[in-house]
Amino acid sequence: MAEAKNHNEAGEVAPSTVDKQAPSVAEEHAPSTDSPEATDLPTANAPDPEAANPETNPNAAKPAAPPKREKPAAAAKDAAGEKPAAKAAKKEKAPTVEDKPFVEFIQQDYLPALQKAIAQQGVQDLEVSFAKQKVPITGFESAEEYWQIIGSWEKGLRQFNLYFPDEDIQGKKGFSCNEGKKPSTLESFLIDERKITLDLLVFGLVQRLNGQKWLGRN
Repeated sequence: MAEAKNHNEAGEVAPSTVDKQAPSVAEEHAPSTDSPEATDLPTANAPDPEAANPETNPNAAKPAAPPKREKPAAAAKDAAGEKPAAKAAKKEKAPTVEDKPFVEFIQQDYLPALQKAIAQQGVQDLEVSFAKQKVPITGFESAEEYWQIIGSWEKGLRQFNLYFPDEDIQGKKGFSCNEGKKPSTLESFLIDERKITLDLLVFGLVQRLNGQKWLGRN
């Protein structure tokens, strides 16, 4: 009986165990020895980038950054492209009664307020007028006429004149008074006040008449 020969003695090449065991899918996914190539086979060591915590895994996919918000302009521009003023213009002050034209102020505001104030001092028959005329003072020679407030009571026995030569309540003012005859002196009136108001004009004249002892119990 002939002796059995193994594959090497017979000159045959034994089949590789890899060829017998590895399926064709191994060749499909086996990386090339020439250059590295990524495969779609899952690995046990690499974490899922979508599920990994970005704080502990540097390979984790970072969430998309929120869209940047545009900063509001520091100073909005108008249609013409010019910047508005830093501060809104201050409101203009409402005009006061003292801002009225001189004649209008005297007739509409000062005379009514003066009559009321003198009446509160016990004078019931006061008569006041406003006229432009010469100064009725003895020895005062002037052809000019000045605006004056003329007041009198007790049938004209007590009379006063308030003069406005500048036709301005803030300008020069004069005062004279008499008892049954023409006044002999002309004195300045409210010369130390920096700004004249309606109340100050009323108070100043009442105080001067009271100093003459013409008001109240005098």
